[in-house]
Amino acid sequence: MSQRITPRLILETLLPHLKVAANYARNVQSRIASRPAKEGDSFFATALSDADLSIQTLIEVTLLGTFPTIRFYGEEYEQSYNTKYFRAIDLGDKNDYLVTLDPIDGTQFYLDGHSNYQIILTVLNSDEFEAAIALTPAQNSYYYALRGEGTWQGTFEDDLSACKTLRADKTSATIFLGWGMGWLAPHLKERYQVLDVAKDYSAEVQIPSVNGILNGELAGVVLRAGKLIDGAALAFIAQEAGYIVTTHDGNPLPPIYTCDDYTRPGLIIAASPAVHMHLLEAVNQAQRA
Repeated sequence: MSQRITPRLILETLLPHLKVAANYARNVQSRIASRPAKEGDSFFATALSDADLSIQTLIEVTLLGTFPTIRFYGEEYEQSYNTKYFRAIDLGDKNDYLVTLDPIDGTQFYLDGHSNYQIILTVLNSDEFEAAIALTPAQNSYYYALRGEGTWQGTFEDDLSACKTLRADKTSATIFLGWGMGWLAPHLKERYQVLDVAKDYSAEVQIPSVNGILNGELAGVVLRAGKLIDGAALAFIAQEAGYIVTTHDGNPLPPIYTCDDYTRPGLIIAASPAVHMHLLEAVNQAQRA
């Protein structure tokens, strides 16, 4: 392409293909086959399906055919036929963007027939997210954010310009604790309903996931760590919408180039200053206990 590659151009170019991937994921969900588990510290981290690999292949082919020199890191890069054709899979210098993809965020949710799985794609600069888009196929909706410009929400009938601005103005009394964060629950239960995903996940009854912070299902989220391809990406989308996002000690998130293994440290995402204060207090109390 002769025009300058920008984060928005990347999203605009990939959006039609992401919608095709989303429709595919929705259409085959009831028949999808799981694959041998990956390595990981939970059944969420190890879940893998045919859809993960198929969607990643679609996006890889699109990128290599459109932005052939771009950096790309896909969650299933080790099993991909295309990884070797990308210039790099890691961060570059300033404005040498890295595109990342989680082809099915919430694979276990997907395999169990739930509707709140997502396809998440990001554009990373050396220090911070430049853009992120999260599509929810079963709900015919998506969110996207651009650095310093805000967050928008639309349906699959909408292109980027037709989406509406998302505001952090919905309330809830539920806190989501990611894997390994259940030790905070006793310090939050007096004020909130607490969902500890390690204990409360059910194959039969859907519970909110991290993306519930964007639609008002959740007041806050605490994650042990934020993978750049999923948890940290959703945190970026939330932050651009006006939510409060910090580390567990209340500090701003560190630059991406300081992070190891495509992962930011433990995250707090809060819908309001009061919720953020309560989550910080819970972390402090739990650490002293």
